Amino acid sequence: MKKSLLVLLVLFAFVACKDNGDTKTEPTATTVGVMEPLPSWNEGQTKQAIINYVNEVTTTGSENFIPVSERVAVFDNDGNLWSEQPAYFQLFFAMDRIKALAPEHPEWKTTQPYQSVLENDMKTLMSHGEHGLIQIVMATHGGNTVTEFEQIVKDWLATAKHPRFNRPYTDLVYQPMLELINYLKSSDFKTFIVSGGGIEFMRPWVEGVYGISKDQVIGSSIKTKYDYNDGNPVIRRLPELNFIDDKEGKPEGINQYIGRKPVFASGNSDGDLQMLRWADSNTYPSFELYLHHTDSVREWAYDRKSSVGRLDKGLDEAKEKGWTVIDMEKDWKVVYPFELKN
Repeated sequence: MKKSLLVLLVLFAFVACKDNGDTKTEPTATTVGVMEPLPSWNEGQTKQAIINYVNEVTTTGSENFIPVSERVAVFDNDGNLWSEQPAYFQLFFAMDRIKALAPEHPEWKTTQPYQSVLENDMKTLMSHGEHGLIQIVMATHGGNTVTEFEQIVKDWLATAKHPRFNRPYTDLVYQPMLELINYLKSSDFKTFIVSGGGIEFMRPWVEGVYGISKDQVIGSSIKTKYDYNDGNPVIRRLPELNFIDDKEGKPEGINQYIGRKPVFASGNSDGDLQMLRWADSNTYPSFELYLHHTDSVREWAYDRKSSVGRLDKGLDEAKEKGWTVIDMEKDWKVVYPFELKN
């Protein structure tokens, strides 16, 4: 019990939710109208461990009872709430932005790393490492206002399709994790997203997809500046890094923006390890949950040697400390909401 913005760039079972500060959403065509906990999870140790923990810490009189004010649950996003292969979805967004802005920058045709993006040469792009990715982020994520950027993200999500599934990226959220979020919310847990992805890339869509309020998102960010703009106040996004919410940055961000240690922490990579350790140090009973990508048919199978979402040290530590590890292939009846219609 007890995944820098690439990382730098880097709907669910409807459960009656009590008012805990989370956004409430109405059931949609992708939700399941049932009341049983975690219906898309197979019966077994993983599902039962989650249910046992929630029952134990929410039952009045239990020696492990946790007050509502302390029921903080944190979730990584990439590879934990939605897929992250063959590359982080925010990287696909940034690459599409490079192509859209290219007419304004003819020099990009012969300048790396932009040239590799325009030529769809992912291997060369990745060879430029973190520095190259930072250049892509700065060229595509700054130079506009926060309102303009929000609309750009919304427009992209409305039209962009994943290269494997040919579906909108928001279709590739994990049905079982959506159920888990609502299950926790129904037991008065306040749920937060703590992701290496960009905070202003996630805010435009998390409420509608996850039912998590946009003010309950912690992510990597670039610097911004207030501008009165001749009587029209705006906040402008600057091409400068502000905060990287990955590895040590995750507990630091949790401490800065939430102010409470989580009692429930969920991730899928070594970039989440420090966040899970932070939860594990809570004086209240805590639950640490790793998602292991073991399903090569319905999704992807990867862990220790993956360049995206590597799970190596975390997998070993989970075994050592008795944290719960989801075996995607064995523990989930379905992976994506659209499978429910099949």
